[in-house]
Amino acid sequence: MTKTSKTLTKSDIRKSVLRALSLEFSFNYERQQSLGFAFAMIPILKKLYSKKEDMEKALKRHLEFFNTTPYVSPLILGIMGAMEEQNAKDKQFDESSINSVKASLMGPLAGIGDSLYWGTLRLIATGIGTSLALNGNLLGPILFFLIFNIPMLALFFSYMTMGHKLGTGFISKLQKTGAMGKLTYGASILGLLVIGGMSASMINIYVPWEIGSGDSATSIQSVLDSIMPGLLPLGAFWIIYWLLGRNVKTTTILLGIFVLGIVAAGLNILSIAQ
Repeated sequence: MTKTSKTLTKSDIRKSVLRALSLEFSFNYERQQSLGFAFAMIPILKKLYSKKEDMEKALKRHLEFFNTTPYVSPLILGIMGAMEEQNAKDKQFDESSINSVKASLMGPLAGIGDSLYWGTLRLIATGIGTSLALNGNLLGPILFFLIFNIPMLALFFSYMTMGHKLGTGFISKLQKTGAMGKLTYGASILGLLVIGGMSASMINIYVPWEIGSGDSATSIQSVLDSIMPGLLPLGAFWIIYWLLGRNVKTTTILLGIFVLGIVAAGLNILSIAQ
């Protein structure tokens, strides 16, 4: 039994990838690129889901936290489009696998995208453009713009189709072999690892106090690090996670962090740098 017989067309994919250009227009510190990603998915979701409740569920799925290199985001959009298409056709499809796969793709593709675009293409464009600009040649900034943007946009618009084709064939094989459950489980683990790594690297909390004096002084932070590196960031993460689970508003939590940070720094209880 199927939910719908609708299939995505090139026109649907084209509409979605054009919207992906605005991925970071609504960037926020709670869910980062999620609003832009959901906005880009709307043409696909409208085509696949005619019932209001199905559309609402799909939109909520794609309003979850999302962050990757913007230039590779259409590849994930294409794969998500293929998964949503399969979900719309197959009543037995595991909807939770959609976000699990998306979360597992964010980190690896961000690493590839940052290396390719920021670490390689931008440096090549900068080297050529700067050498001309330093000699007063107007072609410097123009070439920088063209060398970076032409290959970036060419790849950007092709990623969506690549992702959709990859996703469609890949998902069909997984469905036939019964490996979807294993993929979902593995993707969930990888997604948790990505979130854990982000928590450890993006939350900076230190205790500036020391025990003793002179050469024998020992910092409390070093003692905590010897017990478990990143213990305070982990504790802060779990407190916020617990508050969210208690339905405390995000705005309230952010204001609480803001006030606590100012008070703790003013009293020299906590610091954001060692």
